[in-house]
Amino acid sequence: MDVPVAAARRVLPAGDRAVLVELPDLAAALGLHARLEALQMPGLEQLLPAARTLLVGFDPRRIRRGELLERLDAVSAAPVDRADGAVVEVPTVYDGEDLAEMAELLGMSPEALARRHSGTDWTAGFAGFAPGFVYLVDGDPVFDVPRRSTPRTRIPAGSVALAGRWSGVYPRESPGGWQLIGRTPLRMWDAAREAPAAIRPGDRVRFVPARDEPLRAAAPVAAPLQQDGPALVVERPGLRTLVQDAGRPGLEALGVAASGALDGPAMRLANRLVGNPPGAAVLEIPLGGVRLRARGPLVVAVTGARLPIAVLRGERRREVLDQRAVALDDDDVLELGEPAAGRLAVLALRGGIGVPAVLGSRATDTLAGLGPDPVVAGDALPVGAEPVGCTAGPEPWPADPDEELRVPVLLGPRDDWFDTASLERLVEQPWTITPLADRVGLRLEGAEPLSRAVDGELPSEGAATGSVQVPPSGQPMIFLADHPSTGGYPIVAVVREVALASLAQARPGTRIRFVIDPPPR
Repeated sequence: MDVPVAAARRVLPAGDRAVLVELPDLAAALGLHARLEALQMPGLEQLLPAARTLLVGFDPRRIRRGELLERLDAVSAAPVDRADGAVVEVPTVYDGEDLAEMAELLGMSPEALARRHSGTDWTAGFAGFAPGFVYLVDGDPVFDVPRRSTPRTRIPAGSVALAGRWSGVYPRESPGGWQLIGRTPLRMWDAAREAPAAIRPGDRVRFVPARDEPLRAAAPVAAPLQQDGPALVVERPGLRTLVQDAGRPGLEALGVAASGALDGPAMRLANRLVGNPPGAAVLEIPLGGVRLRARGPLVVAVTGARLPIAVLRGERRREVLDQRAVALDDDDVLELGEPAAGRLAVLALRGGIGVPAVLGSRATDTLAGLGPDPVVAGDALPVGAEPVGCTAGPEPWPADPDEELRVPVLLGPRDDWFDTASLERLVEQPWTITPLADRVGLRLEGAEPLSRAVDGELPSEGAATGSVQVPPSGQPMIFLADHPSTGGYPIVAVVREVALASLAQARPGTRIRFVIDPPPR
C-alpha cells in the first residue's frame, strides 16, 4: 500500500503528553503552529511543525486531553504569510558515500546529480532533528529518494544529504538515515553566534559546488569549569560522566531536544535529599568507577543504580549503604564502585553544580553538542547558587530489576503503518536491548522484525521522548532524552512516561516486553 495522503485534519495519539495533528501540507502545519503560538494556550508545552504535521505537547495536569482536542479543533490551519527570507549559499563538495548509488537510482551520472542539486533554489521549510538541521523543500522534483533501510550510527558534521523530496545538512556528527551526496565546510549551528542557525525557516538556499576545505570551527559554547571556591574535584571521571538537569523543554521547533536527566525520578530524589530544587544540575554517572575529592565542606547524595559508595577521610573508610545526604569535609574522597544493579547513578551537590548554562540549561545534549563536555580528571565542579532548603531523610535503594522488563506503551501515532501480525508481534515476543544504546535511544533486536502495511516514505514529523520508531529493517528503536526532535520512520507506539526511568537503568542485553495500555481519555 502506498503512503496515504493526509486528511484535512486528523489528531493521532503520541504518548502521555502529546498528540500529532496531521494536516494536508506544510503550509497548513505552519498556519496551525502560528495561531496556536499566538494563543498561548495554558498547558501547552511544545509546538513542533513538520512536513504535514504539528506535534502538540501538553501538561496533562493543566489541561485534559479531551479539552485539548476540543480546543485544537476550533483553531484554523489556513496558511499564513511568511516574510521573504535571506539567500544562503552553501559551498558543497559532491563526494558523499551514497552519491553514486543515488545517481544510479535516479538514472543519471554523479556529475549530473551534482549539477541538478546545485542548479536549483531550495526553500527552508522547518527545523528539526538537531539544532541547525533545516528541512529544505521545493528543489528539483527529480529528487525523491528513500531513506536508508538502517540508519547510520555516525554521519560526519557538514554532510549534505537527501531523503524523500527533502535536502538538508547535518550540523554535527550524529546518527541518521538520509542519503549522503556531499559535504560543506559551512557551520550550520553555533550557539556562540548571535544567530546560532546558518539557515532559518523561510530562507532560500543555494548549494554551490566547491573545492575541499575543512569545516569551520565553532567558538566554545561554555566557559572552562570554575577553579576557585568550594567544589568537587574529579580524580577519576568514570566512563562518560555528564552534567544533567531538567533539560531544555520547549525548544524542539529549533531542533533542540529537551535532553536532561535520563532517570528523572533519581535526579529529583538526589536533589531532595540535599535540599535542592528538583531540577538542579547533577552528575549522571554510567556504570560507576568515579572518584571525587571535596574542596571545602560539601553535602552530596547518590541515587539511581545501586552501587558501592565509600567516603575516605585520611586512613578511615566509611561505607554509605543507602540513598542519603552525605556531609564531606575538605579533602574527603568520595568513591563510587560498579553498580550491582541498574546502570546510571545520579549525584547531587547541595547548591547544584554551577557550570555555565547554555540556552537556559546546564544539561549536556550528546546529539546536539550543547552544554558542558563530559567531565575529565582535574575538573573542579563548582557549587552552584541554587536556593537550598532542609535535607531529607534516607531512602532505601530501589528493588533490583526483573530479568525481563515490562514496558507499558500507548499505540500511535503510526500504528496503522503496520500489519496486524506485527502489532501482535510487538507485544508477544521479547526484545533485547543491543549494545547500540546511549542517551539518544535504545536499539532493540527481536527474533522476528515488524512488517509494514504501508510502503513508501513517511514525511518527517515530530517525535516525543519514548517513541518506538521502526526503520525498514523492522527492528525498533526507543527514543530517549537526546533523541532527534523529528524523524522520518514511523512510530508504532510511545513508552509511557512512568517507564522511562526503568529504560534508563536497563543495560545492553536486557530483555524487554511491551505491554499496550488503553488510550488515555
